[in-house]
Amino acid sequence: MRIGIVCYPTYGGSGVLATELGKALADKGHMVHFITYQQPVRLNGFHANIFYHEVQVPTYPLFDFPPYESALSSTMVDVILNQKLDLLHVHYAIPHASTAYMAQQIVAKHGRYIPFITTLHGTDITLVGKDKTYAPVVTFSINESDAITAVSHNLREETFKSFPIEKDISVIYNFVDTARFARKDLPHFRQAVAPNGEKILLHVSNFRKVKRVPDVVKVFKQVRDVMPAKLLLVGDGPDRPSIECLCRELGLCDDIRFVGKQEQLEDVMSISDLFILPSEYESFGLAALEAMASQVPVLSSNAGGLPEINIDGVTGYSSPVGDVDQMAAHAIAILKDDNLLAQLRKGALEQASRFHIDNIIPQYEALYDNVLQAALVK
Repeated sequence: MRIGIVCYPTYGGSGVLATELGKALADKGHMVHFITYQQPVRLNGFHANIFYHEVQVPTYPLFDFPPYESALSSTMVDVILNQKLDLLHVHYAIPHASTAYMAQQIVAKHGRYIPFITTLHGTDITLVGKDKTYAPVVTFSINESDAITAVSHNLREETFKSFPIEKDISVIYNFVDTARFARKDLPHFRQAVAPNGEKILLHVSNFRKVKRVPDVVKVFKQVRDVMPAKLLLVGDGPDRPSIECLCRELGLCDDIRFVGKQEQLEDVMSISDLFILPSEYESFGLAALEAMASQVPVLSSNAGGLPEINIDGVTGYSSPVGDVDQMAAHAIAILKDDNLLAQLRKGALEQASRFHIDNIIPQYEALYDNVLQAALVK
């Protein structure tokens, strides 16, 4: 198949999933064309079956805001017609579903029908999509999609609850390459982070309010009060300045490292003992799944789709949103008990294996086949 993938090229879960999906499809012989405004962060290295098309957005004094959606639709049309794409798979509803619909209508004038699939990832539904400024367009473009998928059952339910969706939504979970994230023995790296044998806690996010990164710091404070420990904060975003201030106020600066955005998380996860994700909402929690594949137990909130991957008492523990004391108590219990830590490591890896990339990619391929068969009668 010739597949166009439209996504945000950043570190967020939707861009990561879209990129890894495209790479996996290319490995299976499909021709994959990425269409976005810059090269996706996980699209590295050369692959004969992968193509990248950059959206160029011209600037004119007339426009206060560059018309990205129009440029994206035009680029989609160009790639569809010149690369003879079979279908489009757009990730994150805003603005990709609406621009795909526009491209579909333009291509129809050339005598071709190009189906498009929309994958919902989370805040495009639970936050941005609910804004009355966008809601009508989101609803329309989702309903015009030839197929709709969501990354968790929770997100599927939230979508039906929030929008008058007229079509079914298939749940196809996010996935992980367990071979890539297999835990490695990296004593020198661990020694550099924790020179005196401290336990290492880890958080990965885009540092937005919904991630509740201050809760991570507060949990760590309680842990460090009872045992030597280090905290690695991976990522960056709008809340970083306030989090740095909190670290200073709590006297934790010597034990917390802000390591910034990291394209390759495997090594960081391999030296970690515990992953913390206390988000106010997660449609899935891809970073938590990648941690599990590295045999790192997860402490998370019980919000959104997180209970679908983090099984309480098996892969880690979940707590109500904002319950820092319970999360800290769980963290201390795990890190003090080597047997419990080993048991949770084993459970985390077993759970991650259920989401192995080889189990998920065929579900997308089957969906593509069904969509293309349906398109033949249109």
